[in-house]
Amino acid sequence: MQLSIEPLIYIGIFVGIIMLVEGIYLAVFGKSISLNARVNRRLSMLRNGNSREDVLAKLRKEMEQHTGPVRLPFYALIADKAQKANIAFTPGQLMLVMLGLAVAAFLGLSILTSASLPLRLLVSIAMGAGGIYYWINSKAKKRIAMINEQLPDAVELMVRSLRVGHPFVSAINTVSKEIADPLASELGVIADEAAYGRDVAESIRAMAERLDSQDLRFLAVAVGIQQTSGGNLAEILQGLASVIRARFKLFRKVKAITGEAKWSGMFLSVFPLLALIGINVMQPDYYDDIIGTPVFIPACAVVGVMLVMNMVFMKMLVNIKV
Repeated sequence: MQLSIEPLIYIGIFVGIIMLVEGIYLAVFGKSISLNARVNRRLSMLRNGNSREDVLAKLRKEMEQHTGPVRLPFYALIADKAQKANIAFTPGQLMLVMLGLAVAAFLGLSILTSASLPLRLLVSIAMGAGGIYYWINSKAKKRIAMINEQLPDAVELMVRSLRVGHPFVSAINTVSKEIADPLASELGVIADEAAYGRDVAESIRAMAERLDSQDLRFLAVAVGIQQTSGGNLAEILQGLASVIRARFKLFRKVKAITGEAKWSGMFLSVFPLLALIGINVMQPDYYDDIIGTPVFIPACAVVGVMLVMNMVFMKMLVNIKV
């Protein structure tokens, strides 16, 4: 039995691309961009001697740079994810990194495999674009999940600050210093914008739309209603914190219940590809007798469409709205 390691080389190159883009990101922006930093990024920038106005301008530029009429090829596919992940790369830098990853993948394929030139070009472009999309998507999911998890504690801290007599903007500023990123820097920007005259409810609403967070929309509505109609904001936010915690608990319960179905759908979608790789590794000439027949390409297309349909329908079955 003849073994071929080319499929494993393709997988290894793709994994290497994911690690490379993370390394480039940390090398350019340092550990301060990490969500695991002990001191949130806004406070770290202020402690380094930057003025409050400069820090606000820099953070707002990073938050808004992925919106607007950015006309770059393929960029529209990742702009929304990049905005939610708050990627510090500019759109132009992001496309340059994508191009560099595609070149690195092409060099790796040229050195380690014997694939034809058109195939290497196609696979390297797919790896460069796919690697960037996977990296940004994972960053966005992690950041949004952390913000949603931090939000109930942040709202409760606001309630405590309001009950001791602080104004709402001061409460937000206090919370931005007490909690960790990513929510700390977001709230710090809101406090700074309020200090320069922007309406707090408007800032929270813009943040909710940018992050596409329903809980933040609730917070914006609560603050807006209190500003126009009056009332005890501390009591309103206390109730909102309880609602957010209940929603978060329900989300976790739904996730646990649907976990088996999600993994089953993932396995059913990935298993044919793993089987194909395994067959090519153990017996590279297994498909030589049929690869030249006229039905081979249409059959591959049908299988690909069925795999995509399987993933779509499995996602629809487990996508329970709460």
